[in-house]
Amino acid sequence: MSDKFLPDNPFGGESLESETELIPLITAEDEEQMNAEQTPPELPVLPLRNTVLFPGVVIPITVGRDRSIRLIQDVYRGTKTLGVVSQKDGQIEEPRPEDLNKVGTIATIIRMLRMPDGSTTAIIQGKKRFEILDVVKTDPYFTARVKEFTEQRPEKGDKEFDALVSSLKDMAMQIIKASPNIPTEAGFAIKNIDSPSFLVNFISSNMNAEVAEKQKMLEVADLRERARLLLAHLTKELQMLEMKNEIQSKVRTEVDRQQREYFLHQQMKTIQDELGGNPIEQEIEEMKAKAATKKWTEKVGETFEKELAKLQRMNPAGAEFSVQHNYLQLLLELPWGEYSKDDFDLKKAQKILDRDHFGLEKVKERIIEHLAVLKLKGDMKAPIICLYGPPGVGKTSLGKSMAEALGRKYVRMSLGGLHDEAEIRGHRKTYIGAMPGRLMQSLKKAGTSNPLFVLDEIDKVSRSAQGDPASALLEVLDPEQNNAFHDNYVEVEYDLSRVMFVATANSLSTIHPALRDRMEIIEVNGYTQEEKIEIAIRHLLPKQFTENGIKPKQLKLAPGLLEAIIDQYTDESGVRTLEKRIAKLVRYRAKQIALKQKHGVTIGIDDLVRIFGPSHARDKYQGNDVAGVVTGLAWTPTGGDILFIETSITKGEGKLTLTGNLGDVMKESAMIALEYLKAHSELIGIDADVFKRWNVHIHVPEGATPKDGPSAGIAMLTSIASAFTQQKVRKFTAMTGEITLRGRVLPVGGIKEKILAAKRAGIKEIVLSVDNRKDIEDIDARYTRGMRFTYVTEMIEVVKHALLKEKVENALKVA
Repeated sequence: MSDKFLPDNPFGGESLESETELIPLITAEDEEQMNAEQTPPELPVLPLRNTVLFPGVVIPITVGRDRSIRLIQDVYRGTKTLGVVSQKDGQIEEPRPEDLNKVGTIATIIRMLRMPDGSTTAIIQGKKRFEILDVVKTDPYFTARVKEFTEQRPEKGDKEFDALVSSLKDMAMQIIKASPNIPTEAGFAIKNIDSPSFLVNFISSNMNAEVAEKQKMLEVADLRERARLLLAHLTKELQMLEMKNEIQSKVRTEVDRQQREYFLHQQMKTIQDELGGNPIEQEIEEMKAKAATKKWTEKVGETFEKELAKLQRMNPAGAEFSVQHNYLQLLLELPWGEYSKDDFDLKKAQKILDRDHFGLEKVKERIIEHLAVLKLKGDMKAPIICLYGPPGVGKTSLGKSMAEALGRKYVRMSLGGLHDEAEIRGHRKTYIGAMPGRLMQSLKKAGTSNPLFVLDEIDKVSRSAQGDPASALLEVLDPEQNNAFHDNYVEVEYDLSRVMFVATANSLSTIHPALRDRMEIIEVNGYTQEEKIEIAIRHLLPKQFTENGIKPKQLKLAPGLLEAIIDQYTDESGVRTLEKRIAKLVRYRAKQIALKQKHGVTIGIDDLVRIFGPSHARDKYQGNDVAGVVTGLAWTPTGGDILFIETSITKGEGKLTLTGNLGDVMKESAMIALEYLKAHSELIGIDADVFKRWNVHIHVPEGATPKDGPSAGIAMLTSIASAFTQQKVRKFTAMTGEITLRGRVLPVGGIKEKILAAKRAGIKEIVLSVDNRKDIEDIDARYTRGMRFTYVTEMIEVVKHALLKEKVENALKVA
């Protein structure tokens, strides 16, 4: 039951003042007289928000809505009779007819009071129930057509019903006694009610229940059934009160020495015991059961038992409890000693690798070798492979294919921009918000201790005040150490020796030297035009068809179209830009189909300008008509490229000027080339004093792009020699190689990328160091088809081979 027998008014206003006289309880005769009154055909209807009025019961209501105030004033001046119904939703400020319940109570206004704050309080008494047939007026207030709601009462002398009424009285008296908030005067009121119907209504009105439940009681026509429902509710309420009192009595002795939070915790614990066990204890038992199934080492098992015992001694309300709980959960979720079975079907592995990637023979060969050794030996330390090459050649996707070929779980961890060592090793669990490192988190997700782990962009790991992640990776990627990897959060050693790590990088120069030493470097070179066409047909086109909802029969490519796209609209070693171009092509066709535009099935080369716009200018071989212009070859993180070395001479005092945003190494190469020619001028037929009378200006175009490295040495040498001799340089020839003051030509790197760049630019011959011959022989013949290679050991060989006897037009007279 509620704490007050006269409930708080439903409109949330002021209560009655203390001097208001008491309203007497009604007798059985009063009730019979009320029931005998005629129900008017129409009634003004007052909606109540948060209470239900029962027949015979007197309640105060504070009226706040303008419509309700008008209704109360009109009724009080007239018949003083109105209909009262509760709202279905008490939150609605301005209810409509459909927001009202159909069954309500006819009421009489006993008194109307003006409160000190200006509000109006009316004291109303319920008479009998009615049912709304329909609302005939909504303005200025609701007026409804109504009918009497007939109540079914048991016959006088019905012993079962009398026993039910007696039980209600007893139950109500017990609740009044058990609840310290209900005044004892309420008991006298209950005892003095002699009408069974009014007793049920009186208790229903004042019981501790929701408005919807009270409305349900009001709508029950059978008095016996209503009494049963009321008894069930009181029984439930009495049980709750007894349980509450029991809990309070259990913890009362501890309240004196514990804070309020501890008291509430004990109450909750007791409730949980009543419901059938403490969930925290149940969870600890579940942890123990799960721990029994783990394949961890004895040391890990001891650590877990020790930490679990610590958790059991902690207060669940404390902050340390959740930290300890999370730590134990991580220990249970890590896949200690759980390994997936490797698939030793070498032919199937080869098929998967060939299906997903075209070319990349060396990488595939290395994976097959690993599988072969694993098949013969049964166990081996997993290799740590670094796939190194330009963007868009399939390094990351190759890792996924490797995982499928091996039958292992695939995990990818991007290291780009990583600058906090804790990302690798984790935080100590004493810190707020501490977490394990990303390695441990990824292993937990993988569910096995031998996944294939792709460490993406390992060359882009940076260093900061939070530590050096590259140094933390040294332990991870060392097969001699990673069988006992230490994560700061986990605090026990974890075996990573059977994880297969595959790192990817665009440049080796930015990788920590010790880290580079631990990895097996496999170069993933760029693709030739033929390979790109094959990749586009096998992989890129089908993928874009699927993603854009186009069927292959709706789009055909004209012969030579892919070659034109590659040649005119891409400039890369990989196929990333090519994929974007093909995607644009397919979307263009999708737009034509969706807009029902006229179109042919085949897209031709002539359509490319309309689809992509004008083709971009690419570096192409520019001829040999100008003295001092030589084509060099360069390596960049995005692949190979050609560059032009331009030398101009003017009369002066032998000054050397270098422009084109050159790095120190490249500037030094230019100085070496010039000094060598000064020392050996007789070999090219020039007087040594000429160099004192002419200024030399060396420029490398695209001045906004920084350039550095020693590989342009022989190109600079040839450029200076051509400028002073005014002789033409051999046609369609490019060169790459480092030079020394002794006149030697040294080998350089990135040969395959440079060859691809030369082929794209239309170069036919490449001059390079004899020590680079082995690099050329390692390259697949399809990359070098149509190219001629000239190997040199001395710098003078370069000059003699590259310079023709023929002089350029309008040659300067250098003397």
